[in-house]
Amino acid sequence: MTKDKKVDEMFKRIDSRPAVELTEEEKLSLAEAEAMDDGTMIDLEDLKKELEEYSGHVVVRMPRSLHKKLKEAASIEGVSLNQYIIYKLA
Repeated sequence: MTKDKKVDEMFKRIDSRPAVELTEEEKLSLAEAEAMDDGTMIDLEDLKKELEEYSGHVVVRMPRSLHKKLKEAASIEGVSLNQYIIYKLA
């Protein structure tokens, strides 16, 4: 199985989990984000140019206890720590 296919399968498993009820704070945040969406579209090439200055790499220092907790959660989900953190941030 290719790496892309594995990633797709992992995200399918994550996406198939039942939805979690949003907290009031999350509902408010979502409503604010939706209010900012003006429906405009951006050309793919323009987006690529806009993103050129970003490497996609960020170094984050965290307490060892948090690192352990995240690693264990990623293991339960069957994904890498990196994939799990991206999923949680998204």
